[in-house]
Amino acid sequence: MANSSVRTNRARRSSVQAKSKPLSLVTRRFAAWTVEVSLIALSGLIPYSLGEQAKLEPSGEQVTPNPVVALTQKAIASTLTISAESSDRRLVTPLTNIFWSMAVVTPLLVGGWQLYLLGKTGSTLPKRWLGVRVISASGTVPGLSRILLRETLGMWGLPLSVAYILWRATAFPHLGVFVGLSCFFVLGEGMTARFQRQRRCWHDLIAGTYVVDANRAITVLPKTKKQLSVNSDRVGAHSSVPVLTKGQYTGTPSSRLQPQPSIAKIAPQPKLRRSWWQWMRQHPTLMLFLAFLSCMGAVLATLVGIQVYIQGQKYQRQLAENRNTQFLTLIQQLEAGSSTPLSDRQRAILALGTIGDPQVLQLLVDLLGQEQSREIISTVQQALVSSGSPALPYLQRLNQSIANEIAAGRYNNNPTQLEQRTQHLQATQQAIAKILAVYSGKLQGMDLSRANLASSTSRERTFTLELNRVNFAGMAFKGANLNQASLPVSQWRDAGADRHWDTFDDAIANLSDAQMKGANLTKANLSRVPMDRIDLMQANLSQANLAAASLGNANLSSAQLVGANLQAAILVDASLTGANLSTANLSHVNLHAARMSRVTALGTRLQSANLTKSNWQGGDLSSADLSRSNLSHADLSLSRLSSSNLRNTQMQNVNLRLADLQLADLRGANLAGADFQGVILFSPQPPASGDRFIAAPPEYDRGALVQGVNFSQVKNLDAKQIAYVCVYGGYHPRCP
Repeated sequence: MANSSVRTNRARRSSVQAKSKPLSLVTRRFAAWTVEVSLIALSGLIPYSLGEQAKLEPSGEQVTPNPVVALTQKAIASTLTISAESSDRRLVTPLTNIFWSMAVVTPLLVGGWQLYLLGKTGSTLPKRWLGVRVISASGTVPGLSRILLRETLGMWGLPLSVAYILWRATAFPHLGVFVGLSCFFVLGEGMTARFQRQRRCWHDLIAGTYVVDANRAITVLPKTKKQLSVNSDRVGAHSSVPVLTKGQYTGTPSSRLQPQPSIAKIAPQPKLRRSWWQWMRQHPTLMLFLAFLSCMGAVLATLVGIQVYIQGQKYQRQLAENRNTQFLTLIQQLEAGSSTPLSDRQRAILALGTIGDPQVLQLLVDLLGQEQSREIISTVQQALVSSGSPALPYLQRLNQSIANEIAAGRYNNNPTQLEQRTQHLQATQQAIAKILAVYSGKLQGMDLSRANLASSTSRERTFTLELNRVNFAGMAFKGANLNQASLPVSQWRDAGADRHWDTFDDAIANLSDAQMKGANLTKANLSRVPMDRIDLMQANLSQANLAAASLGNANLSSAQLVGANLQAAILVDASLTGANLSTANLSHVNLHAARMSRVTALGTRLQSANLTKSNWQGGDLSSADLSRSNLSHADLSLSRLSSSNLRNTQMQNVNLRLADLQLADLRGANLAGADFQGVILFSPQPPASGDRFIAAPPEYDRGALVQGVNFSQVKNLDAKQIAYVCVYGGYHPRCP
């Protein structure tokens, strides 16, 4: 019995010891690293998320982001090819500005605090909790310089650099590939310890550090002929610091918690090299000779630099004098009372166009707004076109000024002057149009906001902006008047220098508040272009690319959008009354509260679209695909939905009065609260029998698919509709 109790007690003690066995150093080291990274990530993600939430809150005040935040956003976007928001969308709420500033500063503080603790104490708080410590080869704390080398270069710098280079060379700009490569190389760098005899990672080899168990005694032994090995049982698999064995340790239990002072040096002390000061004292003659040569060289370099500067300034002054002399001579030929022949005046104007001076451009533009001669106007336009994009701001200001004068009715009482000003307006329009055509794709950053390039008519001519296959990418047309413009196959977005779409350097035009009534934009690329509040009434956008475009509060009434790509476009509160959307792609589009009455949408793709509170009254959506879309509180009264796909559609409280749903697929749709008054679910021929519940005869084969659909909460169902629902597999409380 005694022996049995002894064995029982031993088994209990062994089981307790087995349960209390601590985790391996490798596991604790990885756990500490995970907690450290998580703390830094959360310190940035939490305030960023709060800022995003604050941005959604309604607020009348909008401010620009903090400069530090803006620079950080730009740096991240340019490095990771994330599309940056256009300048007109960079206004945020003050609370968002505060949270985003915290999202920039907080990770830096947390990361710096961890580096400081690691350099000064050898462990961060997560490492201290888990019993992990970083030390140098001598058993002391590593220091800040060693830790910076270990963390910035070894642990993160080299792996992320290799991942970034491979990503840019292979799968750029797909960001998911870069994330995968980064994780692979960072984790791979940590796994290098398995292939290293001393069980140290590359970042520890680079910095000369060791990761040890903080709860074990660490003592450096005297130097031997053979490299000292690591007691993996006491220090861990990832450490090569020599320690005392069980029989050698003689310290107190409290001393085991801290590294012991070194008993002997690990490596021999290198011999001191002779300093430069000692060498100079031993060779004074040579040093004097070198000093003399250095002084002479400095004097000669100074003299040569002064002469070059003087000659350069002299040349610049002479060039400026020649330019001024030429300018004055040409101006004298263009004076109003001069008797200079027409040909000489034309040559003088063309010569002025070659002088790259802002005052010359201003002079030419002023001349364009005053001359009456067609020949002189044409010559001035030619000179301005030769000047290129620098002439656009001057032309834009003159164009806007004349347009405002005419719009204000300043010349209504003087038809002759009105005709002259109209001709001057057309002259500026023609000059701008020629520059746009000649320098297509090279005008990024040019601002033509509020410019008037609309169709205009005078006694002598009619102006219409007609530009085919022109690149407007990166230009601003906010509030511009482009009514009746013909711009087929135009490009309003460019991939940028990297030739990849959806990257930071994408050049995107801005058409917010622009007027483009009746414009021809067939096959135009307007993807991601901001067009909020734009007027595109009766415009032709057939086969145009409007994917992810911002068209909030836009007017697209009676517009032609046949075959257009509007995938993921934002059309909140937009007006598409009478528009033709046949065969267009509107999947994932946001049409919340949009006005879509009398729209033609034959075969239109509207999968997963947000159509809440939209008005489709009297619209034709035959054969349209509305699967998985949200039609809650939408108005579809008097609409035609025959052969449409409404599977798994959210149709709570939708108004379907007098709508045609023949052959429509309603399976999986949520019809709670829907109004079915007068809805046509099948062919209008009544059944021959007067029974309430009877199988539909063959002439009802054009009925809607209602199998499994719950009609229990549908409003205003009549007896015939209920009978059809019950016969064809739908559910209603009145079904037998």
